[in-house]
Amino acid sequence: MLTLQKAEGEAIVSLSTTGQSIDELLRKEWLLTNGRGGYASSTVVGCNTSSYHALLVGSLNPPANRVMALANCLEMVLFNGESSAPDKLRAPNAEKVRNLSTFEFDNKFAPLGFTGIRHFRRDAGVHFDYEFDKCRLTKSVYLARNADAVMLEYDFTQLPGPCHFIVRPFVGLRDFHALQRSYSTLTARGQADGVVVRHKMPGSCELFLKCPGAGFEKDEQWWFNFVYRVNKERGQGCTEDLWTPGFFRAKIDSPCKIVFWASLSAGFKRTEPADIDCDSVRRDLAEHHRSITSLARKGGDREFRTLCLAADQFITKRNGQDDSGTTVLAGYPWFADWGRDAFIALPGLLLATGRFDEAKSVLATFAAAADEGMIPNRFDGRSNRAHFNSVDASLWFVNAAFQYLSASTDSQTFTQDLLPVIRWIIDSYQKGTRFGIHADTDGLITAGDSETQLTWMDAKYDGVAFTPRYGKPVEVNALWYNALRLMARFYADRNEDNAKHYKAMADQAGESFRRLFWNEQSRCLNDCILPDGSVDSSLRPNQIFAVSLPFSALTCDQQKGVVSAVAAELLTPMGLRSLSPQDKRYKAIYAGPPRQRDEAYHQGTVWAFLMGPFIEAYLKVNEFSKKSKKTAAEFIQPLLEHLTADACLGSISEIFDGEAPHKPRGCIAQAWSVAELLRAHRLINS
Repeated sequence: MLTLQKAEGEAIVSLSTTGQSIDELLRKEWLLTNGRGGYASSTVVGCNTSSYHALLVGSLNPPANRVMALANCLEMVLFNGESSAPDKLRAPNAEKVRNLSTFEFDNKFAPLGFTGIRHFRRDAGVHFDYEFDKCRLTKSVYLARNADAVMLEYDFTQLPGPCHFIVRPFVGLRDFHALQRSYSTLTARGQADGVVVRHKMPGSCELFLKCPGAGFEKDEQWWFNFVYRVNKERGQGCTEDLWTPGFFRAKIDSPCKIVFWASLSAGFKRTEPADIDCDSVRRDLAEHHRSITSLARKGGDREFRTLCLAADQFITKRNGQDDSGTTVLAGYPWFADWGRDAFIALPGLLLATGRFDEAKSVLATFAAAADEGMIPNRFDGRSNRAHFNSVDASLWFVNAAFQYLSASTDSQTFTQDLLPVIRWIIDSYQKGTRFGIHADTDGLITAGDSETQLTWMDAKYDGVAFTPRYGKPVEVNALWYNALRLMARFYADRNEDNAKHYKAMADQAGESFRRLFWNEQSRCLNDCILPDGSVDSSLRPNQIFAVSLPFSALTCDQQKGVVSAVAAELLTPMGLRSLSPQDKRYKAIYAGPPRQRDEAYHQGTVWAFLMGPFIEAYLKVNEFSKKSKKTAAEFIQPLLEHLTADACLGSISEIFDGEAPHKPRGCIAQAWSVAELLRAHRLINS
């Protein structure tokens, strides 16, 4: 194993690649983010297994309109001045050519650069340590903060003699949801300090490439049929053609560092990487890394610090400016910012980590877009247009706003900026707003119809709603009751009339909630009350919020019944199942083409974020005793191990299969998964 270099901040992950098969290594991924919606991501051997993997994905309208700019690079070390053409995977004197790269083509790997990797680590950047033919080098990837620019540094620490180093970049410049084909019109133009690549299409974007100290040799080529195995597993298009304008060549006589830059700009108005100093980028990243971990050191252990660093990746600026609003990206690689996700995640991502100014900004960002008494459920991934298609996002906003007040004691912001929106939401939900959302005569919220999917269980394919939870969903009314009680408490010593008003609403809603949702036979809660009064008694995890939220309408005995039922049938090491295995609709595996995956999404698939409310509910019914905290710590240990040992190293996956070994699925890094594990960790260790 190679000797590790000084880390650019505390190491999040450090693992040896020796002894692991290529298939094992390809299941371990890394992610870097830039605070404006852009990212870099791949596997620990640098082989892209997904069309969302790339060395640079930028955002033209932060955090939206993301573009896969630089897919990967072919990197070669040619000993003894070997001059074979760098586009050949196997040169005539192959024993004198060593590849750092690995690509997959039609179930074959070529070249086999992964065989030279001895160690991988992740801190403020990602680092691959190579050793071959008495040559030692470290390849590092750094993503600049608040800019769509990536830096690849090759640190040659030991050489057997003179050699040439070659970097051939593979360009995408495509929508990051799409795949590139060889009919795309890409062109390149050389400059004294680098190369500019762009589409011929007017109004597009351009990619600037630079490698100081290396000469550029124009050699335009299309490389065909790169295979993405993850896409193939998901039943999606899985092959791509990539274009390369040529390659950079540098002669090396002694140990040195070579730096390759790529920078994306919109509308042909660019800031060249030459304007960004390499050392300053490293220092900035390391300082940011340290600032997050130093804050975490005040209230947590190493696991907590790792979670704080994971949390930071989801916090981004809208429009990419420091003075613009802050938002929360729901998950990488494909999600943008969703209201529901943002406000479930906010207490963990920002309040538990002491980032109150950013929490305030997230609340303000969504509050500014409120319409008809509703908070947007999401912003469009391309245009940033607000969409209102959720019954619970607005109620999660209310809960998050009160959590912000409690954590920050910022009564001025709450009273002036958030309280008017909260009152608007409650009034609109009581009187009626979009999608038939309104308070019924029993004081509970009813919403939607058979054609709408308004709760978080919203999977729908070809017009088929797999979880048609319209009417009165249990978690929506748990949130409604909680919101009313929060308002009554807030006004208790401020405005007697308002306090009485909200208390009366809460009393009615609470009595109706217990009467309609409590299932005495099952000793837990019904999942949904349909408009015709019929009951959906499916055993689902949504009921756990009726215990975990600050205010519960249930008796202590009923709360214990809910926790017991959920623990018995839904609890797994990685979170809660979305449906009981005893239900005939239960799907144990989330895999296959889109319809098959959507059918399983909320019908047995495990959701990691639900571990947070379960832990809180479990501790609450056990009065936060030392024994219950010890047991809760055992509950979350598998997720903490997953954090640094599986899937996206340094983050938490979105979902897992319902049955062991609970294979990670969905987004490789999910905001509310990280947030709720972080919050659970704090509850256990406080």
